[in-house]
Amino acid sequence: MSLISCSRLVSGALRRTVVNPTRLLSISSIKKAEVGGGIPTAEEHSTGREKWELEQRKSGNDDPFNLKVNVMEGGTKVAPTVVPSVFDHRIVGCICEEDATTINWMWLYEGNAQRCECGYFFKLERAEAPVIN
Repeated sequence: MSLISCSRLVSGALRRTVVNPTRLLSISSIKKAEVGGGIPTAEEHSTGREKWELEQRKSGNDDPFNLKVNVMEGGTKVAPTVVPSVFDHRIVGCICEEDATTINWMWLYEGNAQRCECGYFFKLERAEAPVIN
């Protein structure tokens, strides 16, 4: 193969891989900003669960999915710590001592109160599932 044919082959391959530079910039967002629309906010742009979560937080519910750590109240057999769940079981973590570096995990089932290794009692209560549009 001669040097000229190699250069033609390389230049042809480069020509096919180069993208049209005028197509790299989309001006639809710029035009929208000029008319006063601007970039949409998170509330305007989100959908589904994310939108529902943002609406819940806006209405004052800081924990829409019940994921925050709950402080144990009572924890006795007569007054167990209530754990809400939309299912008939849930995994619960108990930090038995204030200085503990580990979490004791246990399955909690609907029905009677269940006791952790440290002596605290937990009881699962059914909660309504949130309606997410």
